[in-house]
Amino acid sequence: METLLERISSLNDLILQGKGMDAFEKYYHKDVIMQENNKPPTKGKIDNRKREQEFFNSITEFRFAKPLKTTIGEGITMVEWHFDYTHKDLGIKNHMQISVQEWKEGKIINEKFYYES
Repeated sequence: METLLERISSLNDLILQGKGMDAFEKYYHKDVIMQENNKPPTKGKIDNRKREQEFFNSITEFRFAKPLKTTIGEGITMVEWHFDYTHKDLGIKNHMQISVQEWKEGKIINEKFYYES
């Protein structure tokens, strides 16, 4: 059985390899709730899959992503990321983001992203 450290490390590695959707399919619960800052949350894997695909398909230039810090707690992981990319609607994005994941049954059930908008 994978530990939370192994799961979040594997998820991060998939993102770094450009396989964000593979990470989503492998590590996200069917009832996942995802939220960007204080925007309304997106509920369920189907709606979140669509949201994730739209985001990845809108990146016109990807320069890098780097996980800077990872923290593991009781059923919780947090990753501080540095991202640099160009998005067709958002323009050039070079920013830091904190991702907080709650885990259930070996999958992410709740994830919230914190970043300057």
